Formats: sequence, structure tokens, C-alpha cells
Amino acid sequence: MGGKGPVMQELRSRPAPDRELSVDGSCPEPVLRTARALRAMSSGQILRVVCQDPASVHDLQVFSEQTGNRLLAQETEERAQGKVFVHWLSRR
Repeated sequence: MGGKGPVMQELRSRPAPDRELSVDGSCPEPVLRTARALRAMSSGQILRVVCQDPASVHDLQVFSEQTGNRLLAQETEERAQGKVFVHWLSRR
């Protein structure tokens, strides 16, 4: 890993999230709404976050490192409305 932060890989089999969150806004909206959602969850539960903001990829990596909530994976999906960024986090 070489100190550059966690290496994110596409999940081969996606875990069923305990909660899903869709965020339409840009920075800092994805981080703020993710933090709020995770606070309402129990340890080990999985949150799936879908964002349109490309900055969410980096921002949620930093959020994970700073808070101890585990970032399981990140993906980019092509949809009719354009790219979306999907993140799976596990509550600490």
C-alpha cells in the first residue's frame, strides 16, 4: 500500500448494504451526509453511497482514514444521466 492510502478494488460480489444513500450535491455534501448516515448505524453495518460528484472518490477516502469507518470499495458506473460514483463503507 506504500502510504498512499487504501487501495480500492471493485467488489467481486457486492455485499447487501444495510442502508443506501443517494447524494445529488457536490462537496462537502457527500461527506456530511455519509457521516450523518453512519452515525445512525450500528458497528459493522454497510452503507452504500451513490454520488454524482467525482471529488467524492477522494473525499470519502480521506473521511474513512480520519474517522476509522472502513471504505470497502469504490466504483464508477455509467448511467443514462452520466457517471455516478458508488462507495461502500462499513461503520466502525
